[in-house]
Amino acid sequence: MSKKGYWLAFVDIDDPEAYAKYVAANAVAFEKYGAKFLVRGGQHEDPEQHTGGKVVAIEFDSYETAKACYHSPEYQEALKLRLICSKGRIAIVEGV
Repeated sequence: MSKKGYWLAFVDIDDPEAYAKYVAANAVAFEKYGAKFLVRGGQHEDPEQHTGGKVVAIEFDSYETAKACYHSPEYQEALKLRLICSKGRIAIVEGV
């Protein structure tokens, strides 16, 4: 059995209206790759340093699926929309 894969994203949004277009566009890739949102914004605390205004955790069936989703043509198209309206960091990690 393969271990699950996760995206951990930390994002500062400069233009919420434009970011909403990214959210709508990324749904295509996330549906195709079976993404499950565990955290999508909400309250958070940065006890050591600023991580981003929005924190997101997404679960995939496997680490390979998580990587495939990020590198897919569908997500890469959506990513273009995010890059013009936000600054972020994404880590793709294997679960335990």
